[in-house]
Amino acid sequence: MVYPEFQSFKEAGREKASNALPVSALESSQNQVSPEEQLDALYTELSAALADDLLTQVRALTPQQFEVLVVQLLVAMGYGGSVRDAGQALGRSGDNGIDGVVKQDPLGLDKVYIQAKQWANNVGSQEVRNFAGSLSYHKATKGVLITTAGFSSSASDTARQIGNIILIGGDTLAELMIQYSVGVVTRSTYLIRKVDSDFFEDI
Repeated sequence: MVYPEFQSFKEAGREKASNALPVSALESSQNQVSPEEQLDALYTELSAALADDLLTQVRALTPQQFEVLVVQLLVAMGYGGSVRDAGQALGRSGDNGIDGVVKQDPLGLDKVYIQAKQWANNVGSQEVRNFAGSLSYHKATKGVLITTAGFSSSASDTARQIGNIILIGGDTLAELMIQYSVGVVTRSTYLIRKVDSDFFEDI
């Protein structure tokens, strides 16, 4: 205790001990999380990991396969009827900036034109303007621009000003694929049950 350095060390140890939660407090904080909340947190974690895995698979596709994928996704979302009838992946040179077409309704009275960009970097405003020009060339009124990356703020502003172009970035693409079961399978299903209070009150 005659050394000032040792006294400082002792004081630091006391402060650390006083700031630490007791074991009982830690256990109490953990017990406050309900099993449902733990399941929700785990589900969110698994969904995020699945979305990352999906994007990895999608980015490994060939450009032609990616175009087919986005058409299948839009058809699964309810555009038209079947992939054969409602969706058509163009994917050929000379398509004037259009990678696919889906019918907006089963009768095919209106069509939605698709441009798919399998990029690692964000899509800029110039690409949005180019797509708008392609829509005008095809006399199309609606377009969907899908990318495995994201969009710059100027690209989002440009699409908002044009008004007839929907932007779907990589994160949204993965979420839609999960929601509409495109490229994913259900491995397990768990039913969470609880006591039916109304049942016992009506007995």
